[in-house]
Amino acid sequence: MTNPARELSPQEKTWQVHLRLNEALGLLSGEPRREPMRELISTMLSHRTTHANEEKAYFQMLERFPTWQDVINAPFEELADALSPAKFPGAKAENIQKALRLIEREHPDFSLEFLRDLDVPEALDWLMALPGVGLKTATLVLLFNFQKPVLPVDTHVHRVSQRVGLIGATVTHDKAHQTLLEMLPPEAHVLYNFHRHLLRHGQRICTWRAPKCEQCVLQDLCNYYEEVRSKGIDR
Repeated sequence: MTNPARELSPQEKTWQVHLRLNEALGLLSGEPRREPMRELISTMLSHRTTHANEEKAYFQMLERFPTWQDVINAPFEELADALSPAKFPGAKAENIQKALRLIEREHPDFSLEFLRDLDVPEALDWLMALPGVGLKTATLVLLFNFQKPVLPVDTHVHRVSQRVGLIGATVTHDKAHQTLLEMLPPEAHVLYNFHRHLLRHGQRICTWRAPKCEQCVLQDLCNYYEEVRSKGIDR
């Protein structure tokens, strides 16, 4: 009896994961969920923060400081207080104000639409030059808003990819971005669905604690299930 968890190459397994999660969760259209500046600032707020608290911090900020210029001019302590639902509100307030000043210098209308016309390396470099913007935030903005062929790797995508065996146990988040990207077609709709589906799978099934392997459509592909869970090692 063949063992897909071992016999498939990482690239073959990655594609099978993509197909199975598409079937289980349904294809997503990839339409932007929010405009680019909102995506950028919200993602900056999301670090180590739940989605609910990220949203609360974002809207609390705009309630007190309705325009990006108002956010720039806000007293630091008041902005940090507005962002208090998010973790590390002081650091995030500082980075957001610095990032907005840099954006305003080149684009006084605070529009990021110019990114649409840049190639991927140039767009990534521009975004990652902003304080508080790393590879995950930059790739998320470029994929979600501008359909660039990049792949955001958050903690859920990283965990599922390691457990199933798409990447090695020592591969970092940033390295995983390139490794997974090279195993998938450079097509935005594929990368968008792969990211969103692994994210959802990690949130609901392949959770950090007590993964629900009995409900998992990837069970026979999964190194973790074969090596650990099927033998009762982690129970």
